[in-house]
Amino acid sequence: MPTEVVMPQMGESIFEGTITKWLKKPGDKVQRDEPLFEISTDKVDAEIPAPASGVLQEIKVAEGNTVQVNTVVGVIGEGNGASAPAPAKAFAPASAPAPAAPDQRQAAPAPASAADVEEEESSDVRSSPLVRKLAREHNIDLAKLHGTGGGGRVTKQDVLDFVEHRTRSTAFAPAPAPSVGTGIPARPAPPPAPAAIPGDLVPMSQMRKIIAQRMIESRRTSAHVHCMFEVDMTRIATLRNKLKSGFEQRYGARLTFMPFFVRAAIIALQQYPIVNASLEGDNVHYHQHVNAGIAVALDWGLIVPVLKGADELNFLGLQRGITDLGERARSKKLMPADVEGATFTITNPGQFGAVFGLPIINQPNVAILGIGGITKQPLVVTDKDGNDSIAIRSVVHLTLGYDHRIIDGALADQFMVVVKKTLENWSEDVG
Repeated sequence: MPTEVVMPQMGESIFEGTITKWLKKPGDKVQRDEPLFEISTDKVDAEIPAPASGVLQEIKVAEGNTVQVNTVVGVIGEGNGASAPAPAKAFAPASAPAPAAPDQRQAAPAPASAADVEEEESSDVRSSPLVRKLAREHNIDLAKLHGTGGGGRVTKQDVLDFVEHRTRSTAFAPAPAPSVGTGIPARPAPPPAPAAIPGDLVPMSQMRKIIAQRMIESRRTSAHVHCMFEVDMTRIATLRNKLKSGFEQRYGARLTFMPFFVRAAIIALQQYPIVNASLEGDNVHYHQHVNAGIAVALDWGLIVPVLKGADELNFLGLQRGITDLGERARSKKLMPADVEGATFTITNPGQFGAVFGLPIINQPNVAILGIGGITKQPLVVTDKDGNDSIAIRSVVHLTLGYDHRIIDGALADQFMVVVKKTLENWSEDVG
């Protein structure tokens, strides 16, 4: 029985999505959980997996069209892919077919391929469909993994940890295919960019339209002011160089600078909670926890996944969480919940060589921390006896963009003093 492919509900507040790319064409064989098409919503760009194994019989909604959730966009049927129908025509929303009732869609069983049946029958390893999909993507035999879940169940993290250790020596090598949350900052191949020929008129992508709208709204909403502090990162740079090899071997995760900045910001936010607040009408909402938005620059735009409850994580937890969010953003594996609820945002233009930036506030936050590039510079250093000397130090320029409606300059500066002191006098154990 054919299986209908529908536009998924990517969150309670999302009612439509735009199909940006079909990863299969009519007549192609597909495996259950294999990426089938890509969508863009007002929250995230995501790859949508096939709901069943079989052959993609029909594409009902062509690339570039926006439809409501639960709209049938394609059909997967049984067969060997010998015949393929004509490609889908442009979708007209006014004549959109009514979505099938939920019970009708659920009643259609997902046909399993022979490979799927053989895999599930021949293996007694307890795991979820997502874990099995990850294992297939990375050519991993689940029977060789030690499951850390209940009853020895192999979890997603077990697979990711195995991949991290296996690919440690080639972490920066181009990956043949995007990996899922591996904790390795290897970027998948970027999607084809629109033609950039002088004189051409190229439409904006859905993500770019959303970014443009939100940047203008933020400028109109918040009274933007910025302050910049110079921070001596020599202590942390030395510590990182000393520990990064052992850190990766012990935990299977690279030691980056970002968790140091996040931790310093958390300490300052706890002392100045209004910087972790938001405005709701004429009221100030002081948030109980720090949900750190970490801006990620993608080849096709910018997105801010959120590390929830960052104030309750230790240093290792911060590093793993930051890496996971970044990798899932680059491989289009984020869900709407992953980009919601930020109370404070950190962006890192310094990774591209910027000395500093003047970032726009991520609404409804009231502040955003911009991190410049870490460079070696001559600085005047004063010893404990008050003697001055010139030394080569690792220096970064940090910029705080804040909403002057509720944060005054003096408080913003005091907040940044705490960030600066925490970084320059780092004393926490990083594992």
